[in-house]
Formats: sequence, C-alpha cells, structure tokens
Amino acid sequence: MSQSDNTTTGGTSTFAPADINGLGAAERSGGRSGATARDAAAAEPGANFETILRIPVNVQVVLGAAVMPVANLMKLGRGAVIPLDHRVGEPVDVVVNGRIVARGEVVVVEDDNSRFGVSLTEIVGPAGSDG
Repeated sequence: MSQSDNTTTGGTSTFAPADINGLGAAERSGGRSGATARDAAAAEPGANFETILRIPVNVQVVLGAAVMPVANLMKLGRGAVIPLDHRVGEPVDVVVNGRIVARGEVVVVEDDNSRFGVSLTEIVGPAGSDG
C-alpha cells in the first residue's frame, strides 16, 4: 500500500479502497500463480456445503417462561416453585439460534434414563408460511 492510500487524522487512520478492476487474476491474488480461491470453490461445489454443515448452532428446548417483578425474584429460595406459562402435556418449543424451528413432547431418553429429550411433533416453517 502506498503512502497516498491512507491518511491520519487525530490518531485515526483512514484507508481509501484499492481499485482492482484493472488488475488480472494473478495480481488480485497477490501475484500467486495457479487457481484462485474462487476457482477452487467452483471445482469442489460440495466443499462449501460441507463447511456450512459443520457450523455449530445453539439448540434450546423451552419448557415455558414466567414474568415476575424483581422483588418477587429476590424472595425466591431453595425449593421455590416458579409457575410457567406452559401446562403439563403441552408441546415445548425447540429453538435454534433464537428462532423456533419445531415443537415436541418431553421424553426420557431410552439409552439413559437420567436424561430428557424431545420427540418432535411439529416442524415450524419460516415466518409467514403455512407449513
């Protein structure tokens, strides 16, 4: 980058965007020869999909919720019961990264009786759809 590409004002550096329209593929890739990253991705279309499939997501099962004043929250102690807005037997929400994607019933995991699981009963479609 040349000196004319950036300026400093009051301790803050600002950079002008580089004009790469006139450069060939070799110059855009830093002078390296061979296939560019875009060419490599085009040669292996499943590679990007496999990468996406490995992204971890946060999955939560919401049994219910409650709203209470802070004063009541401060009075809670061991053994206190907080009533939730869902009733026994109602489906629970399966939430992925903050969005409800399914509903289901709470079950005991067959392989390990000390753990709960969710048996999905409904897949929730995107907002505004009928599915």
